[in-house]
Amino acid sequence: MVRGPGAPDPAGRAAGGLRLGFNLAPGMRVGLYGGSFNPAHEGHAHVAETARRRLKLDRVIWLVSPQNPLKPAHETADLAERMAGARALASSRDMIVSDAESRLGSQYTIDTVRALKARFPGVKFVWIMGADSLASFHRWRGWTQIMREVPVAVVSRPWISLKSRFSPAAHRFRRFRVGSQRAMGLADMKAPAWVFLRGRFNFQSSTLLRERMRRARSLKSL
Repeated sequence: MVRGPGAPDPAGRAAGGLRLGFNLAPGMRVGLYGGSFNPAHEGHAHVAETARRRLKLDRVIWLVSPQNPLKPAHETADLAERMAGARALASSRDMIVSDAESRLGSQYTIDTVRALKARFPGVKFVWIMGADSLASFHRWRGWTQIMREVPVAVVSRPWISLKSRFSPAAHRFRRFRVGSQRAMGLADMKAPAWVFLRGRFNFQSSTLLRERMRRARSLKSL
């Protein structure tokens, strides 16, 4: 079959024929949920599912980062291990766990977003993050450009939700925040546009899980 100019590649190939492992069609509403997932836990699943349901998304892609530039490499588990943990939680057909950033050679979110927008023209992307990420979002490379590339959905998380709403990013883009009652239309909005989604809290965190695993290893070594 010969594809016309700009037609979507059913294999999800990037430039140079690189396969991304998923297929997206024009008009689809797709959430991009990036993170280390070190390890993945129910809190991550809660954020992804809340965004999928409240924003009426067709898919949520968990973009498992090869290495978060803001986190120490020695504390980050192997990519394959983190991918497996994410897949165990994101088991529904609407959730895709991807190593696209490794395949693209992308270290920063802004580069990933731009690459996927170029690869899948016509797809309505939304960036998804927990409130803990919004609190430190101003430390990300190109964070203002990210806000102008795609709409952003922020899902409440324990302990940090209030602080995140007074963060530099929230303040800088306060004029572009939309009410949660309009969340289902976020994917159709022109960036910058962002929404804060409140809901029940899930208290699991990767930091706490890693600490528990360290304690367990210490006890075994006694």
